[in-house]
Amino acid sequence: MQLAIALVAIAGLLLIIAAYLPQIQENQRMRAEIYKLEAQIQEQEDTAKKLQAEIDALRNDPKTVERLAREKLGYARADETVVRFETNAPVSP
Repeated sequence: MQLAIALVAIAGLLLIIAAYLPQIQENQRMRAEIYKLEAQIQEQEDTAKKLQAEIDALRNDPKTVERLAREKLGYARADETVVRFETNAPVSP
């Protein structure tokens, strides 16, 4: 009699596990997805902070604007001479 009760209890436990196993696996998959998305959000927030700092520097710092004009546009002051170095592509035989 005790053996039959034990077997019924084990069978019931196995049925419960079998019923909830897909939900447990889905929960684990969703947690992994949440972790991945939170990492992406953090990365995007860091990028946004860097871009906002660049925008603020371009709006408020004349030295930053001057540096950018020199680097990107090749501008120079009236008393300066700009020297540009060109790199040649390697010649293939």
